[in-house]
Amino acid sequence: MSKQLIPAQRREQIRKYLEIYRVARSADLCNMLGVSEATIRRDLEWLEDHGILERTHGGAVLSQRIPLESEYAQRAHIHPEEKLSIGALVATLVEDGDVIFINSGTSTTQVISHIPSNARVTVITNNVRAVLDAREVSFKIILPGGSFWPRSDSVMGRFATDILRQVYANKAFIGVDGISLKYGCTVPTDGEAEIVRLMIQRTRGPVTVVADHSKWGVVSNFEVATIDQVHRFVTDDGFNASARAELAAHSVDVLIAGTGQVAEDRDSIDS
Repeated sequence: MSKQLIPAQRREQIRKYLEIYRVARSADLCNMLGVSEATIRRDLEWLEDHGILERTHGGAVLSQRIPLESEYAQRAHIHPEEKLSIGALVATLVEDGDVIFINSGTSTTQVISHIPSNARVTVITNNVRAVLDAREVSFKIILPGGSFWPRSDSVMGRFATDILRQVYANKAFIGVDGISLKYGCTVPTDGEAEIVRLMIQRTRGPVTVVADHSKWGVVSNFEVATIDQVHRFVTDDGFNASARAELAAHSVDVLIAGTGQVAEDRDSIDS
């Protein structure tokens, strides 16, 4: 029966499948719809041209748009356990003597909260929420000046960027609202984008993107980095295996929180 579907019906079935599973293999779509790989390829091309999905090697991922920034409190309640485990894993990448850039966001707040309080590091961040939660730590935190942005509990603007242009870090841990092979790492506001781009530009070591699995395939308004600028991606065990392979093919080291996995060959990345 599926062979009788016209192109519009096939594409609607593919869209519904992606809304449920977020990712799809071409082989699975061929079996589901009873058509050839060439037909599926044409359907995926059409759907990508209309902004519904992003094609990957051997399949596709649902393309989702986030046009507006949500309140910090709202985002904090989305996948909280995953963000907790991500923060704990990322903190193991911090070493004494590090100077670290960390931007705003709910996942990056967890990163700062998991750095040992007596660590001999310097954290430079525009994340006001994380700074307020870190009153008891003894490591150095630098909060640049700037305009306060209440939706994200962060500071941004000219005064913040002026400070960032005076320092370098040897590591950066960057939270994003979306990550995509085609569109890179994105955030919803131009002010945060300017902060993140500058942090990446002034990092002399690895750039690690931190985000829970729901951010994969999501595209927000402002690009802050291409996939080629990312050394590591730390996410949770809900991250799709095929997506992990796609990032690995782009030389991105994917670390999965909650599995006990540690960074392999870390010294070679940091050097």
